[in-house]
Amino acid sequence: MRALALALALLLAVPAAALAQALPYHADPSAREIVPNLSSVPTIRFLTTADFPPFNFRDDKGELIGFNVDLARAICADLSVACTVQAWPWEQAAKALEDNQGDALIAGLAMTPETGATFDFSQIYLELPGRFVTTVAAAKGFVPSTLAGKQVAVRKGSAHAEFMRRYLPDAKLVEFDSEPLALEAVQQGKADAYFGDALRAAFWLNDNQGCCDFAGEPYFRPDLFGGGLTIAVPAGRDAVRLAIDYGLRRLKRSGVYDELFLRWFPVSFY
Repeated sequence: MRALALALALLLAVPAAALAQALPYHADPSAREIVPNLSSVPTIRFLTTADFPPFNFRDDKGELIGFNVDLARAICADLSVACTVQAWPWEQAAKALEDNQGDALIAGLAMTPETGATFDFSQIYLELPGRFVTTVAAAKGFVPSTLAGKQVAVRKGSAHAEFMRRYLPDAKLVEFDSEPLALEAVQQGKADAYFGDALRAAFWLNDNQGCCDFAGEPYFRPDLFGGGLTIAVPAGRDAVRLAIDYGLRRLKRSGVYDELFLRWFPVSFY
């Protein structure tokens, strides 16, 4: 319930400064546009889950909402095709897609050799980088190398902790059981910086405005932080996959994608 309340609070509290924030861009602007044959895709039946706010979850009225839900519907609207979005339990969603209960799964299914044997994937529509967080004053002109010998808060056992050990071994890691606890250490002056999942940090920053800020650039490391969010389709269903990719590119160019991103993530983590 706390995650649901936080997601709804973010939705209702979009600061004006959000319009100036860095936004995702995962499509190659120089790539030649291939217009698919949409006559073979009269409808797209999207599958998702209902337990992953702010991407896909149910509001207090039981309605399925979230960034992924809005994105799926926006793709259909842009392509002028009929659209349904149906929620399945996470442990059943991929099997439902495999059994032709839907045409596409937008629920964060990871691209792995195992899933690649059964599904094809759209282009990446969102990556989840790692980022530093410091006090507002320290964020100005931040340079990671200055953290040598200083305390950096991380979540215990995380890929972000491993990143720090590999690339900033001279920093003194302070490990916590969760991202909020690690971020609170910066807020309370018990650590000089935080490094971790930028999405979770963005939620925390929105709830603790004036304390801290992202410092430096986002770090995209697929080998550590995952390959990004994509939409899965049954293997060989090229018409649906190409239509989805076409829709994603058009939504980015038209600005609709950016509007959806800022609606659900008013503190950009890019």
